[in-house]
Amino acid sequence: MSDAPAGVTVTTPSPAHAQEVLTPGALAFLGGLHRSFEARRRELLAARAARQATFDAGALPDFLPETARIRDDPSWNVAAAPHDLDDRRVEITGPAEPKMMINALNSGARVFMADFEDALSPTWENVVSGQWAVRQAVRRELTFETDQKAYALDAEIATLVIRPRGWHLDEGHLLVDGSPISASLFDFGLAFFHNAQEQLARDSGPYFYLPKLESHLEARLWNEVFLAAQDGLGVPRGSIRATVLIETVLAAFEMDEILWELRDHASGLNAGRWDYIFSLIKKFHTRDDMILPDRMRVTMAVPFMRAYQQLLVRTCHARGAHAIGGMSAFIPNRRQPEVTEKALAMVREDKRREAGDGSDGTWVAHPDLVPVAREIFDEALGDRPNQKSRLRDDVNAVAADLLDTRIEGGRVTEGGVVTNVSVALQYLAAWLSGNGAAAINNLMEDAATAEISRSQLWQWRVHRVKLDDGRPMTSSLYASVRDVELERLRAAAPGFRWTDAAALLDDLVLRDDFTEFLTLPAYQLLDG
Repeated sequence: MSDAPAGVTVTTPSPAHAQEVLTPGALAFLGGLHRSFEARRRELLAARAARQATFDAGALPDFLPETARIRDDPSWNVAAAPHDLDDRRVEITGPAEPKMMINALNSGARVFMADFEDALSPTWENVVSGQWAVRQAVRRELTFETDQKAYALDAEIATLVIRPRGWHLDEGHLLVDGSPISASLFDFGLAFFHNAQEQLARDSGPYFYLPKLESHLEARLWNEVFLAAQDGLGVPRGSIRATVLIETVLAAFEMDEILWELRDHASGLNAGRWDYIFSLIKKFHTRDDMILPDRMRVTMAVPFMRAYQQLLVRTCHARGAHAIGGMSAFIPNRRQPEVTEKALAMVREDKRREAGDGSDGTWVAHPDLVPVAREIFDEALGDRPNQKSRLRDDVNAVAADLLDTRIEGGRVTEGGVVTNVSVALQYLAAWLSGNGAAAINNLMEDAATAEISRSQLWQWRVHRVKLDDGRPMTSSLYASVRDVELERLRAAAPGFRWTDAAALLDDLVLRDDFTEFLTLPAYQLLDG
């Protein structure tokens, strides 16, 4: 843009609403965040790689001895929750897209998380229009029209929370001093710059979900960003509230420390179950003693997931923070009532487990699941906004519990291979076409579930895992399944980027080394 500040360059022609979003003031604000924090972000990403090398050599994580004093000190708590972020019994999530946002904000959920991360394909148009939609929603001016219907916000809507992309991602369409800006800083910075003052004036505030953290040092960086952003715009310190997704196995060992680093801005932790499963596969991909079975058998009831969920509740409630349960990704299908009722029974069982564990709320991906989840949490909470008073002192999860991947009856099947290939191909084709939240087999799939699919295929192939029929998982078995699924999908939905999706999946599954995130190579294909 011709009026961009010195050193800040938009590399791609601006899409719709860019003039309202990429203003000179906003770009200058982003440039300042980049110059202040990019070096430290790079250091932390290098530390991730160094730590991964120790796991590749056989090490396992444990609770940090150098931070034991934080874990053992019962005297500290996080800041008290704002009034509109105290009752979080049902939260709905979805991409930052106008129609989705209106439906979610009107759904009856207490909180809506507008997602710039796993549920949004980060095309330049999507990220800019998403910021515009957030800006409009904050001001209660967001509308959307089709030939059949006009959408508008109700008088009462859910509390809005924004999820920026993770520390590992760049936003290649904006350069600062010749380098791509952190996607985290881009997403957070624009949302905060345009909306923080307005949200405070409306008796709310700038609330965020933080994804993919692997250590308390990464949380510390976020806290430093929050302080700088608030000071830079004259926003009172502590106005920001952040909920951290515990969706990496390493973060599970540092939950106290993460809350400590963010204590003046923290509002809770969330059990990000799908990315958590992916993280365990990724971190220990070289080990043949921690191989997970078919994805559908890895539920919240298996040992390592059970320990993680309960430790999260104990940790949060000991510090006065909200403990939010994981995602139910099922999409009700009115044309298949028997399938829907069976799935809803599973959703109810999952939510009862979360509420029984002491969770203060839960996630759903579809408006039709809001009343289902709300009924269960209404029963558990009654008139109380949360159940933080349940301290769960009975939970004593140790490192071995968090790493116990034994699953009774768990096995790898040909059906599991087919499902993983099919889901990965369909999701990658959708993502490359600009859709980051894809309805597949009555589930709302996002990047996290696609990560599980492709990482399991890589892991099973590399370790030549035996299927339940005795055959080893090999490159040729993968290729034969891929060919059948690709032909079927092409016939059912011509016009998608199936060739690019298949080539990308082949590279992810068949390469010798493990690719850390599929979105890194996929991003290079996105504008194609």
